[in-house]
Amino acid sequence: MARVLTPRAEDFPRWYQDLIAKAKLADNGPVRGTMVIRPAGYAIWERMQAEMDARIKAAGAENAYFPLFIPESYLKREAEHVEGFSPELAVVTHGGGKQLAEPVVVRPTSETVIGEFMAKWIDSYRDLPLLLNQWANVVRWELRPRIFLRTSEFLWQEGHTAHATRSDAQAYARKILHEAYEDLMVNVLAIPVVVGLKTTRERFAGATATFTCEGMMGDGKALQLGTSHELGQNFAKAFDISYSSAEGGREHAWTTSWGTSTRMLGGLIMAHGDDNGLRVPPRLAPVQAYVMVVKAGEGVGEAAAKLLDALRDAGVRVALDDRTDTPFGRRAVDAELRGYPVRVEVGPRDLAAGNAVVVRRTDGSKSPTPLAEVVGAVLAALETDQRALHDQALAHRESRTVEVATLAEAIEAAATGWARVPWSAVGVAGEAEANGQGVTVRCLLRADGSVPDSEDEPDLVAILARAY
Repeated sequence: MARVLTPRAEDFPRWYQDLIAKAKLADNGPVRGTMVIRPAGYAIWERMQAEMDARIKAAGAENAYFPLFIPESYLKREAEHVEGFSPELAVVTHGGGKQLAEPVVVRPTSETVIGEFMAKWIDSYRDLPLLLNQWANVVRWELRPRIFLRTSEFLWQEGHTAHATRSDAQAYARKILHEAYEDLMVNVLAIPVVVGLKTTRERFAGATATFTCEGMMGDGKALQLGTSHELGQNFAKAFDISYSSAEGGREHAWTTSWGTSTRMLGGLIMAHGDDNGLRVPPRLAPVQAYVMVVKAGEGVGEAAAKLLDALRDAGVRVALDDRTDTPFGRRAVDAELRGYPVRVEVGPRDLAAGNAVVVRRTDGSKSPTPLAEVVGAVLAALETDQRALHDQALAHRESRTVEVATLAEAIEAAATGWARVPWSAVGVAGEAEANGQGVTVRCLLRADGSVPDSEDEPDLVAILARAY
């Protein structure tokens, strides 16, 4: 397998690109910075979507869809917002063979266009809260693209909500952060995330507070996997999102926005992948058990079909590989690359003994298993290996995180992992110094690990790292 993929320890970025290509997850699009997500990669994204969508709906939000094209004037209404996105905007100036009267921006995010319609739809306090989400593509012109991590066009969900009070908005932004994002990343993606507050320098343009889920990748760098923002009344005032209160006055709403994207796919690869390819957590995997016919004849095909049906009846997501015209070794390598959690290999020799071989992707173990016990063995392996992937990733993060006392020590530690340092030892000036050396403050935490409300709280801890 080392000949199929560049070893991670030798060249991590090359390993990442090799894996995406060899596992047939994605390809570069014809326009620089765009990507084509291939069926194997899109199947994983669909599973992420389904799991995330269920959590968003459980939090009370409803799905809608808003236009791809946004009048340039909309973005200019919230000055900090347009300034933050200006370098990344794709602007359309011609359409239908003519110059447009007003340029339109290809959606980089939808606060402005959704704000316009929130103002139209909200009249009374009875219309609140308004909880919206959309699954869409967005465009942010990327100078240094990397598939799944930074592309000029990517897929995501973006939630936008309006509330009658600041406390309601704050509570909802945190509800999504923990009950949708953190829960999905920890319990489905098996990526242990640090959840914290972004600094003023790092927060979303136009927000009053940004909360983040940060994961450590296999090379010790950080990846921001999802963010939730309190927008205060900034967008409500810019777009006149107001309502009649119960007392009869006119009040501006308090709004939030929050999003996760196909970047989670890149995080999945870099957090769990090894030198043999991808390792997909069982709860996420589109194919949890891959039944493989080693060699045709002697009742092997029939036995494999029966195992397929039995696994499906037990609630396992299964697929069958009976391509015996392709060498088994090549098929096994492809299965390893794609990270199927469990393989069930059925060949004449094992079948003659009444067995199939259960192969677990997480630890590489191969266990001859009586046919009657295969379903139970697969179910047990899926549950065990979901926990194992999380625990391995957590152990990796803990081994590459150090406690330091000074900014200089934190910058040095960020060469190989994460640093935990008192925020008071960094501050605004120290953050700028760290940025100049390619190190960022990923988030701020309270001493007990909880998420602060403000960076001005005393005794906060800063996580510093290099990041994607």
